[in-house]
Amino acid sequence: MTFRLEMKVRDYECDLQGIVNNGVYFNYLEHARHEFLLEKGIDFAALTAQGIHLVVVRSELDYRQSLTSGDRFAIEVQVERISRVKFGFRQQVIRLSDNQVVLHGLVIGVALNPQGRPCVLPALETLLEG
Repeated sequence: MTFRLEMKVRDYECDLQGIVNNGVYFNYLEHARHEFLLEKGIDFAALTAQGIHLVVVRSELDYRQSLTSGDRFAIEVQVERISRVKFGFRQQVIRLSDNQVVLHGLVIGVALNPQGRPCVLPALETLLEG
């Protein structure tokens, strides 16, 4: 199952070279992950109120091309199990004007219980099994 979110590059996200700053891609990917989870019924604010925190423990990004101001793009998200408690989001950014993949990413996360220990999150388990 692939989730897809479309966005547009804003001027202030570009550096002096006129391309999207590499750090901005982390924001794009995070926004897409949050939207994906919300669509699946997993709400960060509700989890935090319960003392459960979803945290990133590793990010791997492969930059292929650059986006520039005004480019429209899509972020695709797929989730997979990495280990008993770790889950991974395979993500890619695709420029819509030419369908070129701009970035491939793997972001690995874990749920922490109120004691700060990794735990299995039932809502995420259901998502991983589905």
